[in-house]
Amino acid sequence: MATRVLIGALRKTTSRLPTCRFLSVSPVSRFASTLVIAEHEGGSIKAPSLSAVEAAKSLDKDNSISMLLAGSGHSLQEAAANAVSCHPSVSKVLVADSDRFIHPLAEPWAKLIQLVQQRENFSHIVVASGSFGKNILPRAAALLDVSPVTDVIGISESTTFVRPIYAGNALCTVRYTGAHPCMLTIRSTSFQVQPYSTDSKAHKAPISQVDLSTFEEADTIGKSQYVKLTSQDSERPDLGNSRIVVTGGRGLKSAENFKMLEKLAEKLGAAVGATRAAVDAGFVPNDLQLGHFQHTAKWCSCSL
Repeated sequence: MATRVLIGALRKTTSRLPTCRFLSVSPVSRFASTLVIAEHEGGSIKAPSLSAVEAAKSLDKDNSISMLLAGSGHSLQEAAANAVSCHPSVSKVLVADSDRFIHPLAEPWAKLIQLVQQRENFSHIVVASGSFGKNILPRAAALLDVSPVTDVIGISESTTFVRPIYAGNALCTVRYTGAHPCMLTIRSTSFQVQPYSTDSKAHKAPISQVDLSTFEEADTIGKSQYVKLTSQDSERPDLGNSRIVVTGGRGLKSAENFKMLEKLAEKLGAAVGATRAAVDAGFVPNDLQLGHFQHTAKWCSCSL
C-alpha cells in the first residue's frame, strides 16, 4: 500500500516538471574561420587558390579567411606581398618561411597544417582540388583525425556540400557531421573569382609569420623525395582550370591524329582532354583523361 502511494506521488511530481528539448549542434556550427592552403609560383598566387577563397566565402557570410603560404626566398616574399591584396575576403596571410616547404611534399606540408590548426583552431580548411591539394590534404586530415570532403562543386551551408560521384555522372549532397576542422578540396572551375571594385583592391591583409620553432621534422624525413618537375610550355589553359575543353577519343586512331585537336584548342582558347579509351590505347598520357570535368567545363568531343 505504501509503495503504491509513493509511486503515485512520484508520478504527480514528474508531471509538473518542465519539458526539456535538446538541440543537436554540429561541432563545426560555431563562428566560421577558414584556412585556405594557397599554391604560388613565380611570386604569384595561382588561380585555383583564389577560387578556394571564393569557396570559403560561401561557407558563412561572417567567415574569417586566412591564407597560408609556405616556401622560402624571394619567391615566397613576393607571393606574400601579392597575397595581401589578392582578394578582399582574405583577412590574414600566414607565411611559413623554410626550405622544407619549397617543394610540395605531403609530409612536411601536412605537419605544417597540423601545427597551424592546433594554434589557430580553424573551423574549415580549404584547398583547390589539384595535384597540390590532393597530395597534401589527405595526410593532413589523417594527422588531425578527420575525414575530408573531396571535389566539392557546390556549398549549400557550412556543413552541406555537393560533389560528383560515379566519375562525374551523378551529383550527391553530403553533410559533414564530424569534428572540426571540416577539410575540403574544391573544384576551382565551380568557384569563379568575382570581379571586385578598385576600393576593394586597396584592401591589404596583415602578414603573420608562422613560428616554426616547435615544428617536428623527424617524422617527415626520408619518406618521400623530390626528384624533378616536368611541365609543358603551352599557351593553352590547364585542363583542371579551363572553362572549355576539346577532347578526343578512340576515333582519332593514333597519337599523331590526336595532335589535330591542339590547333582547334588554340583557336578556342581551350584545354585538350581525352577519353579513357584514348588513354588506354596510349594516344595521350593519363593526365589528359577526362572523367570529372564534364560538369564544370564546356567541352566538345571530336571523333574524326
